[in-house]
Amino acid sequence: MNINSLSLQVKSALSSGVILLALVGGAAAGSQYGPGASDTEIKFGQNMPYSGPASIFSVQGMTLSAYFKMINDHGGIRGRKLNFISLDDGYSPSKAMEQARRLVENDEVLFIGASHGTPANMAIRPYLNAKKIPTIFAINGLAAMGDLGKYPWTIGWQPTYEGEARIYARYVLQQKPNAKIAILYQSDDLGKAYVKGIEYELGEKAKTMIVAKQSYDITAPTIDSQVAILKESGADVFINASTPKFAAQSIRIAYDTGWHPLQLLSYTSASVATVMVPAGVEKAAGIISSTFFKDPSDPQWANDPDLLEYTAFLTKYRPGANVNDIFNLVGYLLAESLEKVIEQCGDNLTRENLMAQALNMNVRIPMLLPGVMMQTSAKSPYPIKTLQLQRFDGKSSFVLFGELMNAAPED
Repeated sequence: MNINSLSLQVKSALSSGVILLALVGGAAAGSQYGPGASDTEIKFGQNMPYSGPASIFSVQGMTLSAYFKMINDHGGIRGRKLNFISLDDGYSPSKAMEQARRLVENDEVLFIGASHGTPANMAIRPYLNAKKIPTIFAINGLAAMGDLGKYPWTIGWQPTYEGEARIYARYVLQQKPNAKIAILYQSDDLGKAYVKGIEYELGEKAKTMIVAKQSYDITAPTIDSQVAILKESGADVFINASTPKFAAQSIRIAYDTGWHPLQLLSYTSASVATVMVPAGVEKAAGIISSTFFKDPSDPQWANDPDLLEYTAFLTKYRPGANVNDIFNLVGYLLAESLEKVIEQCGDNLTRENLMAQALNMNVRIPMLLPGVMMQTSAKSPYPIKTLQLQRFDGKSSFVLFGELMNAAPED
């Protein structure tokens, strides 16, 4: 081989090496990361009431953690393991702020995902928006979770409380146009949203149709006196916008005191396992609520592929967990929703792109009712905007009726 030939081969090899390095460098450059993200990991966190007056919801956090363990066992998302940090805030706004600061400033998470509760989410929202930290799918049905003008880094997940309340008011107007309505609600933004939705839908009729309103504090031991006042009003419709502990109490008290109005119950408490059974299933017969997902206790879904997959997941990753507890299912749905957003981000795992992808969704999540989609945009940031009515059979399950209805808040 002559010198010129050897020289050409060396140059060719060097050129190939340079091209290869350029390609490798280009691939690496194609991945963009914010704090908490890398080639191997995606770190994110949440607040969850593992203790305190709303600890009944803590199973949502447990199921989220179990789901992300399952994802990691299957190799993560695009080869990146999910480092999910779920912290107890005791359903306290001040504790929620403390935990949010820890997640952002100490743990340096990429984003906050599925933090629970109206008080907590309202408390941490200004801080997280000031820091430009995405809060994706906050577990909070306030319409304020879609106020992108003031808080562009925060969106909710579930149908709004206000939208659900409007559906109930429409149902009452159709079925009992001369009804006398009593309302039980939590004394915070959650409860006030229900009252607002009812009054908005009733319009001028609200002044005559609503005969009693009673609120309660979530730290109260009982609500006997509130239910007694509502009963004495002579109401024949009871809109029960209470959370699970107080829903079970109020259902039982109303029945035991001989008050049997048409009762419409917030979807946040439409759980057979944690509300109807403690209240007494026979005492809850006929209660109407709403839903956007397949209730595992409903026999019509017994052989549904979505339910079989969900049951298999719980059996393996949360052995002993109650399949019929809808709060486990909500955790599962939230985990799937967050998984979809991360997948849409591809290799651009910046906070800006996470928020952009969360506002550009059009997907179906397994275990949502047929026809219910997760759809978001900058103009319509509420991911789930439809509900269907359901009636408790007094034995073991809710039975769906009617059609899917719009549960978006008023424009």
